[in-house]
Amino acid sequence: MIDKKSSNQLDAIRSLSLDRLDFLVRRFERLFSFLVPVLAVLAAMALISVLIYALGENPLKAYKALAVGSFGTVYDFANSLNRAAPLILVGLGVAIAFRGGVFNIGGEGQIMMGGITATIVAVYITGLPIYIHIPLTLLAGFIGGAIWGFIPGYFYAKHGTNLIITTIMLNDIALGILSTLVKGPMVEPPGYYPQTPLVQPSSILPLIWPGTRLHAGLVLAVLAAFAFYIILFKTPFGYEIRTVGENQTAAKHAGINVFKNQIMLMLISGGLGGLAGTVEIIGAQYRLRALFLPNYGYEALAVAILAQRNPLGVIISGLLFGALKAGAGSMQRATNLPMSLIAILSGVIILFVIASGILMGLPRYMAKKRLAKMEETDGSPTNKSWLRNIFLKKEPGKDYE
Repeated sequence: MIDKKSSNQLDAIRSLSLDRLDFLVRRFERLFSFLVPVLAVLAAMALISVLIYALGENPLKAYKALAVGSFGTVYDFANSLNRAAPLILVGLGVAIAFRGGVFNIGGEGQIMMGGITATIVAVYITGLPIYIHIPLTLLAGFIGGAIWGFIPGYFYAKHGTNLIITTIMLNDIALGILSTLVKGPMVEPPGYYPQTPLVQPSSILPLIWPGTRLHAGLVLAVLAAFAFYIILFKTPFGYEIRTVGENQTAAKHAGINVFKNQIMLMLISGGLGGLAGTVEIIGAQYRLRALFLPNYGYEALAVAILAQRNPLGVIISGLLFGALKAGAGSMQRATNLPMSLIAILSGVIILFVIASGILMGLPRYMAKKRLAKMEETDGSPTNKSWLRNIFLKKEPGKDYE
């Protein structure tokens, strides 16, 4: 037996249609998707605290030093934002590609190639006004990254070549090209250091926070994230991207050109990676060096995963990882912990995000299995008693009818 209140609850649940159930499950998944990144970060910090304690340091002291190094002064805060700008751009490219079912692991090489093409324009083209030179440099960087994204994208879309392998190989090729150029044809005379001459003043991004080195690259990154959010969720092209990412077979039956969409995704994704390298060159370093943004392309994977492939989420996750990179040195000096601990923290965050995503899909998976079984036995999905197994905790063996 159950009380009257529980009986009324069950009657209300029985009256729900399958469409209503789907709506409720989607709302639950959407709410949980907002909580996943926060819970993943907190859980990762708790787990890393155990490691910090095992290394003989105080976790609270370590995290305090990390926070001070990231936000302790205006200069530190601006440094965190500067670190975040290229992460947001390349992470946005990875997130968009992931959204379309294309796994672009080549952000590292695309950053380098964008940096190379942007530096050529920024260093060797002279006499241009700033309002022409900066856009031209940004365009050159985008094109350099887009070309490096197009190469593996074409072979993947046309011949089914393994995209992960080709993008990783192109990362190594880009590194070889970059190293050769900064030591040879593009080296700054007399050639003592592997770096190019300084870029032209007319190509440098303006500073947007007086007294700091925060440049307009951050504004560009945030605007790009908002723009691609609108493109993905408010335009027919974005609908095609999401459809291809969900189910290529269904997309083909719907008349969507999967080949074209995959090529476009890799062009856009690579171009955003090239922009990331560009804003670092003309906004922060003012010259091209070997390994000028080491591992940013791979860290972009973490940014995109934590953001759950959402362009607006990339802004937040990019700011988080930018702050972690900016504060790592402060933590090391205060506690003698290795800076590699930040990389471990980033990896643990992603593991928790992936695990949470699997758990989040279990209720819908179990509900679908239950519905399929009902259809086999009853012939129709009219019996909705299985709803109670999702929204109420039914005790085994207890009859609620």
